[in-house]
Amino acid sequence: MEVILLERVAKLGQMGETVRVKEGFARNFLLPRGKALRATEANKKRFEGQRAQLEARNLEAKSEAAKVAEQLDGKSFTIIRQAGETGQLYGSVSTRDIAEAISAGGVSVSRNQIALTTPIKAIGLHDVPVHLHAEVESHVSINVARSPEEAERQAKGEELTVKEENSLDDLGLEIGQALADAGGSLGDR
Repeated sequence: MEVILLERVAKLGQMGETVRVKEGFARNFLLPRGKALRATEANKKRFEGQRAQLEARNLEAKSEAAKVAEQLDGKSFTIIRQAGETGQLYGSVSTRDIAEAISAGGVSVSRNQIALTTPIKAIGLHDVPVHLHAEVESHVSINVARSPEEAERQAKGEELTVKEENSLDDLGLEIGQALADAGGSLGDR
């Protein structure tokens, strides 16, 4: 199916381009969200008539997103979660949690704008990109910790996860030595 893009769509094209996409992508994503029109002659004429308005609206949205990006860029947000001694979370931090933390910090962001490739499953500092507009991206730091005090220590650069001090080889040698000290092998009894 051919569509006319009404705004820039990542990995697809710029505003005004006629591109070929799969039926389902057009029907389920581009058309309902107002990102494209079917590429018919009537729609091409309609688009050319509205082109100036669409470009002005896009420029306005881009400038608003740039203002929000200035507020967000480099900011840090803390999320408190339960975790084991090794720093593994008992759940995960999702895009919804990050969007709520940023919104609580005074900037309204929706969860679709958070660009997490995988959920956060460990405590620590995590850099997360936020797509505010098709052409504007900001980065925030998410500090996942077990308590506010731990979050402060993490922000200063302190490592809080407990590393296993003994390897399995060391434990095997210690157990063997303990058996030898206890009186020999088990077959002597």
